[in-house]
Amino acid sequence: MNKICSVIIALLLLVIAGGVYKFIFQGSTSGSTDGRIAIVLDAGERDLVLVEMRQFLESVQKITTGIAGDDMELVAEYARKSGKAATVGMPGTLMGKLPLGFKKLGPGTHKQFDQLALDAEQLGDGDHALSQLSTLMQNCVACHAAYRFTVSDE
Repeated sequence: MNKICSVIIALLLLVIAGGVYKFIFQGSTSGSTDGRIAIVLDAGERDLVLVEMRQFLESVQKITTGIAGDDMELVAEYARKSGKAATVGMPGTLMGKLPLGFKKLGPGTHKQFDQLALDAEQLGDGDHALSQLSTLMQNCVACHAAYRFTVSDE
């Protein structure tokens, strides 16, 4: 009886470990023809992520306009739009499909936008903001180099 319980516990732990690996580390991914990791989402999830990325791009454009025009209020406003507040309403099911590397890049990027907004307000230094934006853009480049989105066949 004790041996049967041990085997059942061991099997359950393996199932749990597999689930943790799949949903925390690997996500819903596959290979792709261009060498990047394809993140497999349903159409609505893919659209949601792409809308967020377009918001990043709009923010970057407005931030550079603000820096060029010495308008640090504009810099702060658009940096904040792509900060952590932009993640409100992200479905948990989507997070389970994203691989760990993507999960690290996304929140890190939002945090950098928030820091850029805060520093723009407090320091008012365009050169500093431009340096922060340059660093932040490395996340964008790394993400686009490593990942692509594919719609599941459902």
